[in-house]
Amino acid sequence: MRPSSLFLAALVGAGCLAGCATKSPPTRAEIIQQSGTLTNLPLTQPWRAAAVSTNAIQDNWLATFGDPQLDALVAEAMTNNADLRVAVTRVQQAAHYVELAKAALRPTVNLLGTGGLNMGGGDVSSALQGISLGASWEPDLWGRLRYGRNAVLANFASVQADYEFARQSLAAATAKSWFAASETLRQRRIADAMVQAAQELVTLAKQRQQIGVGTEQDVALARASLGNYEDAARQVRLAHTQTLRALELLLGRYPSAELATRPDLAPLPPSLPAGLPIAMLERRPDLVAAERRGAVAFNRVGEAKAARLPRIILNANVAAINSDILQLKTDFENPTGGAGARLVAPIYQGGALKTQVRIRTLEQKEAVAHYARLALQALGEVESALAAAQTLKEREQLLRQVVSDSERALTLAQTSYRVGATDMRGIQRQQLAVQTAQLTLLRVQSKQLVQRVNLHLALGGSFHQPEPVPVSAASK
Repeated sequence: MRPSSLFLAALVGAGCLAGCATKSPPTRAEIIQQSGTLTNLPLTQPWRAAAVSTNAIQDNWLATFGDPQLDALVAEAMTNNADLRVAVTRVQQAAHYVELAKAALRPTVNLLGTGGLNMGGGDVSSALQGISLGASWEPDLWGRLRYGRNAVLANFASVQADYEFARQSLAAATAKSWFAASETLRQRRIADAMVQAAQELVTLAKQRQQIGVGTEQDVALARASLGNYEDAARQVRLAHTQTLRALELLLGRYPSAELATRPDLAPLPPSLPAGLPIAMLERRPDLVAAERRGAVAFNRVGEAKAARLPRIILNANVAAINSDILQLKTDFENPTGGAGARLVAPIYQGGALKTQVRIRTLEQKEAVAHYARLALQALGEVESALAAAQTLKEREQLLRQVVSDSERALTLAQTSYRVGATDMRGIQRQQLAVQTAQLTLLRVQSKQLVQRVNLHLALGGSFHQPEPVPVSAASK
């Protein structure tokens, strides 16, 4: 065997031996260890803000509100929302980049044909007629191509996780807007009732002035109070229409503020299992995406290191060539063929390759730091949602008692009026106090629903039963 053949065989053998040389990216536990920030956090202990079940987090939280219309609206948003469509195309793009990275590991085959007549002053090769079939392949000796493939695979996984988080965020935004629409509708009705009560107070003040037991100051104060209530009612009506428009935009509809809302708030579902902090890190799609981006950076480091090592490109071809003008060598045989190799060994690039490794290494450190920052933010979101839910629960109990006491005071005022112990002004003022207490209780109840949605989103529980991510066939 000739030395060149031995050299070629040795390189091919080295490529085969190096086939499993790529290293696996850090695991989640290793990323936590590398971050430093998360190392000493009590991730395996219960949440601190409130006593909740540490059972596994459940999916399909949307169904716990028992609102078929809300379910239909979320399904409509999943179909028509413009932002979500953008996210879908990103997933599909990432899938095609995976195919490109896989193609780099495969041989390439090209067919070349040429022909023509040399009429003078042109390309001499145009006087040749023939066809050539060639193949080329670069053995991945040091894993450069495989690291590149692994990087785009990890990026594809991160984009898929981003897409799922976008879906969950959209479901949460739709639910919160739906609850806000119901809240503002009830606020509008209460505000209208308060305006009516204030108008009656103005009428009473005028009557008292006419019979000499009231003053012009009383009338002015009643009118000023009426103006304040009318202004508040207008603000509530605007808030309701703006909420409807925001919800319609989420659904992909024209923002006409014509969506019919339910007249009452959905009941607050029973308390939910919150799992442990470590489980939240494993479930939340945005944290999964950040972890996969760390894997992207790790593989880019391996790719940059392998780029500093020699490359070999193998090629082979077979061709048939003729010419009506040029005379080919007498020993030229048709068809002809051959095989060879090309060695590319970087010697000096001005420090570019070494700098590229340093850049990729810093990008990996950045990805780890970003994961730690996002994890801390997620932990804060869960603790804040739990604390808010606990406070709102206590406030609801207090405000229910306030409403009850205010209604009792109104009943007593009505009794006093019937026996002549007081006038109608006391009843109207007490009616306003009842309606004010009802508004405050309504706000707290609506906030409870919003905080429940926030908690689901923070914990990573999906709004539906998990289903495959819609991607193009190229990812299969």
